[in-house]
Amino acid sequence: MLQKADRNKKRKKRHLRVRKKIAGTTMRPRLSVFRSSKNIYVQLIDDTTGTTLAAASTIDSALKDKEQSGATVEAARTVGALVAERALEKGVKEVVFDRGGYIYHGRIKALAEGAREGGLDF
Repeated sequence: MLQKADRNKKRKKRHLRVRKKIAGTTMRPRLSVFRSSKNIYVQLIDDTTGTTLAAASTIDSALKDKEQSGATVEAARTVGALVAERALEKGVKEVVFDRGGYIYHGRIKALAEGAREGGLDF
C-alpha cells in the first residue's frame, strides 16, 4: 500500500501534467480544487493576470455554521454552489475545471455538480 506522501507526490505530478494543457483566461477562468482530509477549497483563477477572482471553502464563514464537518460530500456540493454564486456576481459563467490531480469521484464530483447546479458551465 502506498504511503500518504507517495500518493500526494503522484497527485502533484498528475496536476502538473494537466496544468500544462489547461489555463484560465479572463473570459473563462480556471476552477481550481484542493482537497485536504478535513476540508475542501476552490478558487477561480485568471492565469493571464495571476489573480484569484473568487474563492470558497468549507472553512468559509458562510458555511462554517451550516456544516458539521468539511470532509463530506454534502459540504463539497455546498462549496460548489457557493463558488458558483460568487462567480456569477463577478460576471463569470464559463470556467475550465482543474480537479488538481484528484480522481473525479466523491467530493470532487460533488463540488463540480454543485457548481453546475449553481449556474457555471464547464
